[in-house]
Amino acid sequence: MMMNINKNITSRFAFLLLFMSLYLTSCKDSFLDVKPSTDIVSPKTLDDFQQMLDYPRINQTSALPFLASDECNIPEEKDWLAQSNLERNVYIWSDDRYGGQTSIDDFNYPYEGIFYANSVITGMENLQNTAADRKKYNHILGQAYFARAFSCFDLVKNFAAPYDAVSSQQELGIALKRTPNVDEVVQRSSVQENYDQILFDLNRAISLLDLPITADRNRANKPSAYALAARIYLSMRNYELAEKYADSCLTLYDKLIDYNTISLTVAAPFTLGNEESMLYSTVGRNYSLVLYASTQNMSIDTELYNLYADNDLRKSIFFSKNATNGLIKTKRGYSGSSRFPYSGLATDEVYLIKGECAARRNDLRTCKDYLFKLLSKRYKTGTFTMGNFLTKDEALKKVLIERRKELVWRAGLRWDDIRRLNKEGANISLSRKLGNEIYVLEAGSPRFAFPIPTNESIFYTNNK
Repeated sequence: MMMNINKNITSRFAFLLLFMSLYLTSCKDSFLDVKPSTDIVSPKTLDDFQQMLDYPRINQTSALPFLASDECNIPEEKDWLAQSNLERNVYIWSDDRYGGQTSIDDFNYPYEGIFYANSVITGMENLQNTAADRKKYNHILGQAYFARAFSCFDLVKNFAAPYDAVSSQQELGIALKRTPNVDEVVQRSSVQENYDQILFDLNRAISLLDLPITADRNRANKPSAYALAARIYLSMRNYELAEKYADSCLTLYDKLIDYNTISLTVAAPFTLGNEESMLYSTVGRNYSLVLYASTQNMSIDTELYNLYADNDLRKSIFFSKNATNGLIKTKRGYSGSSRFPYSGLATDEVYLIKGECAARRNDLRTCKDYLFKLLSKRYKTGTFTMGNFLTKDEALKKVLIERRKELVWRAGLRWDDIRRLNKEGANISLSRKLGNEIYVLEAGSPRFAFPIPTNESIFYTNNK
């Protein structure tokens, strides 16, 4: 089976490159207000290439995992029927996930990010012997390799089977684009080849990135590259390397927000450049169900909400509860004032990766220490206590519960966790009840991977 890059996208990407300087955003956060100059049509300088990497499509991720996971539910069938075909079908894990829609932004946007990353990687070859500022040159090139790895990972973790060291050599992943040549015909690679390329790019990025975290949170930096590596190795169930990269990240950057300093009542409790966020990213397409605070009868899952104790500040900072109908709505998170869910990289996730990996190697003390550092800043001052873990299973259960509570509505991580944990034998099945119908997604189902769209403007495809 083949997936080929369609020549018809030549004009599309040429148009995007020509007019990328004209993009506008509604956000008022500083780094999103930067507008590239029209000179970038033919980039010649390091600043030109940097501004290409500041294009908003870089690092944007899929919203489909938010629609499919068990973090939320629609109590009333009429509210489900009011949604688009795609949203309805993804919500119930239909075989026809897209309801006849052939162009899927969640698939297209990461490839746009890859196109820009490839354009920078290729274009900067002309400057490799003439760039006066070698440190700046390396950092920009490192951002491009990071962006390609970030987008490729988002694609493969959504549109391919969960990683398995035994079967991933045979399972089909995505088509790997390594050049900006849109006429190039590219075959789908195996899942293993996808991850090999992603990790190659990420290690290249780590070797090149130098600058620390700055106010430009949309730009990759060395701590965020280590954090992404930790996230990827966790998804691969390579817990030894996940812990190694988590350590490398936290050695460079380990700041946590004390939630006692955060308002419990405002709709947008966090600033865009909050100190836990190492790399800012959001979903690329915000479906109405993803914005479930605005969907009348969409609610956070009650079982999930009940995991939060009353003295857990996250209960009020993350959610608001309607006093009339009891429905629980999410507030805005680490995306600041943006209504798009945060899909970037933050230190709280890295603390949890470290804690889980420590638990899996039976280092119960280290697991407890990292959980305590995090959770002591999530509960009302003076109310949080934590006893010792007696067994590995006890520690692992605790850290996985905290992943659910801390990383709710973040980067589709709950969907990723279900895929990964089912490979560990967790046997997590999902179910929805709408009217008299019950829909079930069994553990291990191939529907835990979204199908490759049949979008002729992006791919010729004879793949299912």
